[in-house]
Amino acid sequence: MTVRLVVCMEAASGKRQELVEVFASLCHSVRDESGCQQYELFQSTERPDQFALLERWVDQNALDIHSELLRERGLDLSSLRARPVEVEKYTE
Repeated sequence: MTVRLVVCMEAASGKRQELVEVFASLCHSVRDESGCQQYELFQSTERPDQFALLERWVDQNALDIHSELLRERGLDLSSLRARPVEVEKYTE
Protein backbone atom coordinates (compact mmCIF):
# COMPACT_ATOMS: atom_id res chain seq x y z
CA MET A 1 0.00 0.00 0.00
CA THR A 2 1.40 3.40 -1.00
CA VAL A 3 2.43 5.68 1.86
CA ARG A 4 2.46 9.47 1.64
CA LEU A 5 3.97 11.88 4.15
CA VAL A 6 3.25 15.59 4.37
CA VAL A 7 6.00 17.17 6.45
CA CYS A 8 5.45 20.81 7.43
CA MET A 9 8.33 22.91 8.70
CA GLU A 10 9.31 26.51 9.31
CA ALA A 11 12.80 27.81 8.59
CA ALA A 12 14.64 29.34 11.51
CA SER A 13 15.25 33.07 11.34
CA GLY A 14 17.85 33.80 8.68
CA LYS A 15 18.14 30.13 7.67
CA ARG A 16 15.59 29.95 4.83
CA GLN A 17 18.10 29.84 1.97
CA GLU A 18 20.31 27.32 3.75
CA LEU A 19 17.29 25.06 4.33
CA VAL A 20 16.34 25.31 0.64
CA GLU A 21 19.89 24.44 -0.43
CA VAL A 22 20.14 21.42 1.86
CA PHE A 23 16.83 20.06 0.61
CA ALA A 24 17.75 20.69 -3.03
CA SER A 25 20.62 18.26 -2.61
CA LEU A 26 18.76 15.88 -0.30
CA CYS A 27 15.70 15.64 -2.56
CA HIS A 28 17.86 14.70 -5.52
CA SER A 29 19.56 11.82 -3.68
CA VAL A 30 16.40 10.55 -1.94
CA ARG A 31 14.49 10.35 -5.23
CA ASP A 32 17.09 7.78 -6.33
CA GLU A 33 16.24 5.50 -3.40
CA SER A 34 14.34 2.32 -4.14
CA GLY A 35 10.63 2.75 -3.59
CA CYS A 36 10.61 6.55 -3.65
CA GLN A 37 7.91 7.96 -5.92
CA GLN A 38 8.03 11.58 -4.75
CA TYR A 39 10.25 13.67 -2.49
CA GLU A 40 9.76 17.38 -3.12
CA LEU A 41 9.99 20.52 -1.03
CA PHE A 42 7.46 23.30 -1.58
CA GLN A 43 7.66 26.85 -0.22
CA SER A 44 4.58 28.80 0.87
CA THR A 45 3.75 31.74 -1.38
CA GLU A 46 2.21 33.65 1.54
CA ARG A 47 4.67 32.79 4.34
CA PRO A 48 8.13 32.32 2.76
CA ASP A 49 9.61 30.61 5.83
CA GLN A 50 6.96 27.85 5.69
CA PHE A 51 7.69 24.66 3.76
CA ALA A 52 5.94 21.39 2.98
CA LEU A 53 7.90 18.29 2.07
CA LEU A 54 5.77 15.84 0.10
CA GLU A 55 6.90 12.23 0.14
CA ARG A 56 5.35 9.20 -1.55
CA TRP A 57 6.70 5.67 -1.06
CA VAL A 58 5.60 2.42 -2.69
CA ASP A 59 5.02 0.88 0.75
CA GLN A 60 5.85 1.14 4.44
CA ASN A 61 8.96 -1.01 3.99
CA ALA A 62 10.46 1.48 1.51
CA LEU A 63 9.75 4.32 3.94
CA ASP A 64 11.34 2.36 6.80
CA ILE A 65 14.49 1.78 4.73
CA HIS A 66 14.60 5.49 3.85
CA SER A 67 14.23 6.44 7.52
CA GLU A 68 17.11 4.15 8.45
CA LEU A 69 19.28 5.65 5.70
CA LEU A 70 18.61 9.14 7.07
CA ARG A 71 19.57 8.01 10.57
CA GLU A 72 22.79 6.50 9.22
CA ARG A 73 23.65 9.77 7.49
CA GLY A 74 23.33 11.55 10.82
CA LEU A 75 21.73 14.52 9.12
CA ASP A 76 20.54 17.00 11.76
CA LEU A 77 18.51 19.88 10.33
CA SER A 78 17.16 21.12 13.65
CA SER A 79 19.35 24.24 13.56
CA LEU A 80 17.69 25.23 10.26
CA ARG A 81 14.15 24.93 11.60
CA ALA A 82 12.27 27.22 13.95
CA ARG A 83 10.47 24.29 15.62
CA PRO A 84 10.04 20.55 15.23
CA VAL A 85 8.43 19.35 12.03
CA GLU A 86 4.78 18.32 11.84
CA VAL A 87 4.24 15.04 10.01
CA GLU A 88 0.96 13.66 8.65
CA LYS A 89 0.95 10.16 7.21
CA TYR A 90 -1.57 9.03 4.60
CA THR A 91 -2.20 5.88 2.59
CA GLU A 92 -3.71 5.55 -0.86
